[in-house]
Amino acid sequence: MIAITEFAGREVAVFGLARSGLSAARALAAGGAIVHAWDDNEAARAAADAAGVPLSDINQRDWRNFAALVLSPGIPLTHPRPHRVVELARAVGVPIVGDIELFARAVNALPAHARPKIVGVTGTNGKSTTTSLIGHILQSAGRDVRVGGNIGAGVLGLEPLHAGAIYVLELSSYQLDLTESLRCSVAVFLNLTPDHLDRHGDMAGYLAAKTRIFRNQGAGDMAVVGVDDAHGARICTELTSMRRNVSPVSAGQALSRGVSTLGGRLYDAQGGRAELVMNLADAITLPGRHNAQNVAAAYAAARALGVSVRDIAAAIATFPGLAHRLELAGAVEGVRFINDSKATNAEATAQALAVYPRVYWIAGGKAKDGGIESLARFFPRVVKAYLIGEAAPLFAAALNGHTPSAQCGTMDKAVAQAFRDARAARDSEAVVLLSPACASFDQFKDFEARGDHFKSLVAALGDVMHERAKA
Repeated sequence: MIAITEFAGREVAVFGLARSGLSAARALAAGGAIVHAWDDNEAARAAADAAGVPLSDINQRDWRNFAALVLSPGIPLTHPRPHRVVELARAVGVPIVGDIELFARAVNALPAHARPKIVGVTGTNGKSTTTSLIGHILQSAGRDVRVGGNIGAGVLGLEPLHAGAIYVLELSSYQLDLTESLRCSVAVFLNLTPDHLDRHGDMAGYLAAKTRIFRNQGAGDMAVVGVDDAHGARICTELTSMRRNVSPVSAGQALSRGVSTLGGRLYDAQGGRAELVMNLADAITLPGRHNAQNVAAAYAAARALGVSVRDIAAAIATFPGLAHRLELAGAVEGVRFINDSKATNAEATAQALAVYPRVYWIAGGKAKDGGIESLARFFPRVVKAYLIGEAAPLFAAALNGHTPSAQCGTMDKAVAQAFRDARAARDSEAVVLLSPACASFDQFKDFEARGDHFKSLVAALGDVMHERAKA
């Protein structure tokens, strides 16, 4: 745990008691603050209480006594309208911060020689894979690395700060919106496509939140920027014009300077001359063009931290993969099941559909703006779609005339029907792919719970078929 001493002896409100809120409450209490932790959700309060976090209904408190409001990133700050606790804090001038900002202040309070290095990773898609891959590379190279933020442990639940450590943090736009003073030794910006517009107002607001990752970088820091979309290309140009240290990365473009993948190979041209690093066929857990960009970004970040080309290539080849992102959940009777529950928007699902030629596709949940119309070019790869959750009727309409679909409603029915159809087809290339292109909140608490349920169904299905074979 990273104890936050900034508010020692003062009262602090913590609102939102999911992963980041719980770790923030503990870190503040460990640093001597008087913590008032609360959540509107009764189940979240019960979980916090069971975890030993003291509860205090901040709605009944005098807000003038609070030194700060620590806001969970899931709570609306500005759009579609500020949450009532945000309005209460602003009414009496209480500063609003997030757990990443508390972490940043704790780092900045240390003498320069005692500060750890920070790698921040953001973008619409690929954040978790790139963050995990950077962490794996650094750990394989013998570095003292801690991975967290929007993935794994909340940042304040990581091991204490000290010189020589490297914190690799996945940073969502929600977290960056609450962050002012974070300085990243390496800031990675992967890509930007429409997402979370209800929370940022429009693409300009979304872009502004994401680019905060570069805000405090200075001499000696590195910006790694994906240039395969117009937003990233423009950011790269702007940072270069500001004389920042920039490493462009691309999956498909030959760069005169930067890191790119071409023809299934990774090249480093940061020195001005392209040098072959590795054949991406060796990275068996990182299939597809989207992962090629993730590999290029992770490589550039690790090189900026002084890891050798040889060590990076070896680590990429041994990366175990990321749970819920093109994860092999199992194989039953020759049918492979792929868990891509982390694909919560159409752009992420496009990356999965591009990998597999014959797909029995499980999709649906809480729909996002734009639906799945942008996936039309991949519909020929879909043998049949099995639709779940609130989005099932909407997705069925979008698929009508393109590919067969069944409105299954639940994951259980979808898995059973998809397996039955894929098994009957006896197609060696067929996969049952859970890639929802939707948020999970209509039926599951998060995408992890959705993916875990899918994996449990696959395991149960395997057990049933095994018992049948024995009978």
